[in-house]
This record gives sequence, C-alpha cells and structure tokens, in this order.
Amino acid sequence: MIEPLTGLPENVIGFEARGEIHADDYTTVLIPAIEAQLAAGNDLRIVLVFEHWDGFSAGAAWEDMKMGMEHFTHWKRIALVTDLDWMVHLTQLFGWMTPGEMKRFPLAERDAAIVWAAGS
Repeated sequence: MIEPLTGLPENVIGFEARGEIHADDYTTVLIPAIEAQLAAGNDLRIVLVFEHWDGFSAGAAWEDMKMGMEHFTHWKRIALVTDLDWMVHLTQLFGWMTPGEMKRFPLAERDAAIVWAAGS
C-alpha cells in the first residue's frame, strides 16, 4: 500500500510504501498526486519512504513503468528514504537510469530528504 506523506513543502509530494504495492495504489494515490503537481505547473519533486516493503504486484510494476515514461521530462528530484540494503544497492547500480536527480537517504535523515527534494 502507498500512503501520502503530510506536512511537506508545497512543491513536494511524498509517499510511504508498506507491504505490497498494487496497481490501484498508483491509480488512486500516486497518479492523482502527480497529475495535481503538474496541473499546478510544478516539476515533480518526490520523497519515497520504504521502511518495510514486500514488493510490487505485476500490475503495480506496469503502472510504475508507465508513470515514469509518461512524465519522463517532468521529474526533477526523487529522494529515496530507506535502510533496506537491497534497495540501496539497486539504487547505486541503476539510479542513473532514473529521470531527474535521485538521492538516497537513510531513514534517520527523512527531514534532510524532504529539504533536498524541495531545493533547487
């Protein structure tokens, strides 16, 4: 499931993933938030928090790929907040493929991740 984060700067959206992510998490939570940011004339600055995560369903993986490609030129900054070792390693290997700037922060630096995502 994906839950929106609250109390973020106006130009930043954020989400925390828990358990397994499904396609409807994209269609009911993520995509509407992204569309609202774009409609407001903002680039996409996002904070993603993964404390515990059980992966994607096949439908969610498809929605994730579509969302990234549809808005490829709008991604400005992605702050990944996690202590999950495997996710840290994948980010180090494949982060260069992510549109926009991406930076990983440990869970203890969640506030710093938000500040970075909002910055220029």
